[in-house]
Amino acid sequence: MAADLDRGEAASMMEPLLISSTSKHYGPLADLAVELSAKSTGLKRSLPLPIVSALSNLVRAMNCYYSNLIEGHDTHPVDIERALNEDYSVDPEKRDLQLEARAHIHVQQWIDEGGLKDRALTRGGVLETHERFCALLPDDLLWVEYPDTGERVKVVPGEYRLRDVQVGRHVAISPGAVPNFMTRFETAFAARGKVDAIMSSATAHHRLLWIHPFLDGNGRVARLMSYAVLHDAMETGGLWSIARGLARNVKDYKGHLAACDQPRRNDLDGRGNLSEEELAKFVFFFLQTCIDQVDFMERLMQPGRLRDRIRIWVEEEIRADELPPKSTQVLDAMLYRGEIERGELAELLGVTPRHARRVSSALLEKGVLTSAGVRAPLRLAFPAALAGRWMPGLFPEKG
Repeated sequence: MAADLDRGEAASMMEPLLISSTSKHYGPLADLAVELSAKSTGLKRSLPLPIVSALSNLVRAMNCYYSNLIEGHDTHPVDIERALNEDYSVDPEKRDLQLEARAHIHVQQWIDEGGLKDRALTRGGVLETHERFCALLPDDLLWVEYPDTGERVKVVPGEYRLRDVQVGRHVAISPGAVPNFMTRFETAFAARGKVDAIMSSATAHHRLLWIHPFLDGNGRVARLMSYAVLHDAMETGGLWSIARGLARNVKDYKGHLAACDQPRRNDLDGRGNLSEEELAKFVFFFLQTCIDQVDFMERLMQPGRLRDRIRIWVEEEIRADELPPKSTQVLDAMLYRGEIERGELAELLGVTPRHARRVSSALLEKGVLTSAGVRAPLRLAFPAALAGRWMPGLFPEKG
């Protein structure tokens, strides 16, 4: 197709973008949004800040794993963690997938640090998210091949597509119309209250995919965008991931997205061009999936159960002479306090400073403690390699 082909579609084609406050669906969905906010806030407040920070690092890898899995790319969090440490596979295909995962992690960390604050649903925010992700991809992952012609077209980071695209049965708007639709997209989602912002993490998710602004990478950008919206609306702390729930229910996820493409059925189905009822069903599915993931993380992080799982692992390591005695006390203290000053360790354990250093060094080598420097406090870490033991069910064991 010629560049900038514009068939003059009206932006009203993607209405409604929000569930109207007068809709019969609004009240129950608003209740779900409030429930999600309360549960997410409760999870974050139940944990010491250093543990929130440590856990969010693991959740980034988990989010990346499941988001890429939805796209058919299986890169285990252990391999993602290796990529973050510049340890890449010698297999070119696996290395490319590690680099893809690393790109996702960097973008999510940028979001966690406020890089998209109040901009996730703006034209600039969407473009920058795509640019940051794609700019870090290896060249082999920046090409789209058209099966009918065999033509290969390169994806340009941070630029709208210049070609027509079809996803399943949905023929996206013409490329020349994309800027106008993205302007309407930004306007519709501006100045939202907290409840509407939480609900828009779902409605905007579908409408961005419906516009399909980029030649490739739309799914990842949509999931990162929704993550950022929820992060801003609830200050989630990065402790849970919608991507895990979507990947585990991928058939329903894709089914709802396809159903949202349907036109309005009758006068009881909203006032826009597309079905409000199907959009409401997707919002319900999306928010309920979020709640399920918060509940899952809350169960995993219950202090007593988490402590028991960590203690069992430590005791096994001590019996195998992989960790020195007193390691259990260090990790027990970490779970209560989140971090320990290095100078406090000897007194805490009732040993000499030299012995305390030996214990901390062993735990640092295992990756279960981390520190910003040789004099910085010690903090608990959640290495991906131990997630199966410490946080079972977070993601599959590495084969």
